[in-house]
Amino acid sequence: YIWLSMLVGLTGHIARAYRWKYTLSHVGYTSPFMINFSAVCITYLMNMTVPRSGEVSRALVLKRYSDVPFDKGLGTIISERVVDLFLLLFCVAGTVILQFSTLKDYLNETIPYQNLVVYGITCAALMIGAVLFYMYSKNKWLLKLKEKISGLVEGALSVFRMPNKWPFLLLSLYIWFSYVLMFYITIFAIPETSGMSFGVVCVGFVIGSLAVTFSNGGFGVYPAAMAGVLGLYAIPKAAGTAFGWLTWASQTGMIVFLGAASFLVLPLLYRRK
Repeated sequence: YIWLSMLVGLTGHIARAYRWKYTLSHVGYTSPFMINFSAVCITYLMNMTVPRSGEVSRALVLKRYSDVPFDKGLGTIISERVVDLFLLLFCVAGTVILQFSTLKDYLNETIPYQNLVVYGITCAALMIGAVLFYMYSKNKWLLKLKEKISGLVEGALSVFRMPNKWPFLLLSLYIWFSYVLMFYITIFAIPETSGMSFGVVCVGFVIGSLAVTFSNGGFGVYPAAMAGVLGLYAIPKAAGTAFGWLTWASQTGMIVFLGAASFLVLPLLYRRK
């Protein structure tokens, strides 16, 4: 089951590399698939060291081996990441809807209702203040920020105007489907987690994704998060922790192997341009 989940994860990497050709062609550039795939693998590896350094490394690899300007390459990567962010938010929203009752009870037990109200009002007030400040402030640094955000939004929306938008969007959906499927297959590696419903799998996947995103690779945090969330569904802490370590170790091992191999193989296959 672990090997099968890693194979599914590999297809997600392949789909991400193949998807990249559509955004690159939209800005007038091409790059061999092997370079794109290696750049994607290096991205995941670098993101485990310095947060978000992978995107920069990916653009640098493309510049070095395919002679694609750094700013153009980085622009295509940012537009892809915006689409991925929307798909992640969709997964989060769907999970909240599917498991609202359990998550609500968990929050009520963990955080007193009165505190939730105070936190909610405070967050709403801060958000409204930030939006008003963003809309009406004339500070120079904010005007520059608006220009950059405007360019980012324009670049992200250009995905929907490019000629091959449907293959791009279908590959985007498959990438996230492969992530969920990889997580789902792993539950069968441990008897205590093999009976988890799809709704529980979704909760675990979302919590795990957030743990990796906000902890720079998820070392130590991912297993603890898995144990905590699976405990809501009467799965023993030891089994939840073991499942977390197994899932994290298999995914991380694949990332390290593919990233390191890409660093070694690229200079052998392609001359520096």
